[in-house]
Amino acid sequence: MDVSRLVLGTMYFGTRTDERTSRALLDRFVDAGGTTLDTANCYSFWSDASGHGGQSEETLGRWLAADGSRRDRVQLATKVGVEPLDHPRPDGATVEGLSADVVRAGCEASLRRLGVDVIDLYWAHGEDRGTPLEESVEAFGALVQAGSVRRLGVSNHPTWRVERGRSIALDRGLEPWRALQLTTSYLHPRPGAAVEGKDHRFGFVTDETIDYVAEHPDVELWAYSPLVQGAYDRADRPFPEPYEHPGSTRRLAVLDEVAADHGVPRSVVVLAWLLASRPQIRPIVGVSGVEQLDSALRVADVDLTPDELTALDAPA
Repeated sequence: MDVSRLVLGTMYFGTRTDERTSRALLDRFVDAGGTTLDTANCYSFWSDASGHGGQSEETLGRWLAADGSRRDRVQLATKVGVEPLDHPRPDGATVEGLSADVVRAGCEASLRRLGVDVIDLYWAHGEDRGTPLEESVEAFGALVQAGSVRRLGVSNHPTWRVERGRSIALDRGLEPWRALQLTTSYLHPRPGAAVEGKDHRFGFVTDETIDYVAEHPDVELWAYSPLVQGAYDRADRPFPEPYEHPGSTRRLAVLDEVAADHGVPRSVVVLAWLLASRPQIRPIVGVSGVEQLDSALRVADVDLTPDELTALDAPA
């Protein structure tokens, strides 16, 4: 599998993951052929005493500044929309949202923290129904026109809002969203079951998502939390209760067999399966140590056969 299709998630860089470890992970990822880094302006507000984010972007900025050649080797993706507010908005929302002023100011702040003059992929992080969709779309499109952003993406939005936003952009001659970021994995929770820590109403990939991306080849699908916080490999981190159902048992049996045949951990097969999916899904790998990253990078040595893919794709 092509390691360059993996995305390194940097959510905890600068907070739970210290500077030295963060830099070691970035160096190892890039040296192995990785190219894409994913962060957000709000990472990680819940891990910092300030209650605000920015630490991850600042850590990436310092790493980039330490070697001028690094910027040309990586693609930077960051987000705006869910940074907490000190005081609620008039509509009662407690996060920044996607108004034109917020999108513009958020981009300027992210560019400053990252120490770069352009963001490769800028995400609308979460829905903001208190702001007209037209306003948000125009604000993102203006950033592309100004040269501050190259591509646009949207995370944790329902498919109908994604399509409406893309249509508005195309009708107005603006750059549309060309990437979706949602959560998914090889195992799926029971339909309708709430998963602790996954509180975005439209945060999960559904069959409709897959169909939409398949019908729109210009739209790329990224998956966050594809390894379910280490549950595939770590006995001390069991799958959340909603994942415990007969379908999971059957799928894990197939996963165990394929992993044993390739001599790799379950998680590596999950990454390989995502990358081999049609439409392809780009997994965002979040790790806290080089050993974990090296394990994920073993996906480069796994080429799933057609028979293995058929077995892994069998309905749960």
